Amino acid sequence: MKAFALLPLAFAVLASPALAAPPAPKVTVADAWCRAAPAGAMAGGCYVTLTAGADDRLVAVETPAAKRGEIHTMSMDGGVMRMRKLADGIALPAGKAVALKPGAEHLMIIGPKIALTAGAKVPLTLKFAKAPPVTVQAPVRAVVKR
Repeated sequence: MKAFALLPLAFAVLASPALAAPPAPKVTVADAWCRAAPAGAMAGGCYVTLTAGADDRLVAVETPAAKRGEIHTMSMDGGVMRMRKLADGIALPAGKAVALKPGAEHLMIIGPKIALTAGAKVPLTLKFAKAPPVTVQAPVRAVVKR
């Protein structure tokens, strides 16, 4: 009879949040912004710095402000700029800031549904292989020519 009395206590201990699996390490998102684009532009570029608490990978970007989001890389080949989609995303080594920036890896929003004018905000949901998704409001900045 005593064994049955201890059974609810055993279930309570096993169900305790303290014994649950630890949460997935987070990815910190900083300095998110998108480049202003002319009216009617078919795509726009967005940039961000990511720091993962544990080895992870940026695998997707979504936004209601465009038909779709993609992760891209840019390179120069014989004086010709080439962009391509990174189907496997971008590796995020633990504790190392990874900057997605103009002229390198970046986010593309294809088929914008909003005007990419300075002052607008683009909601971006970044999805990772391990960490929970992070949504940020990326301000659109005017291009400064030097």
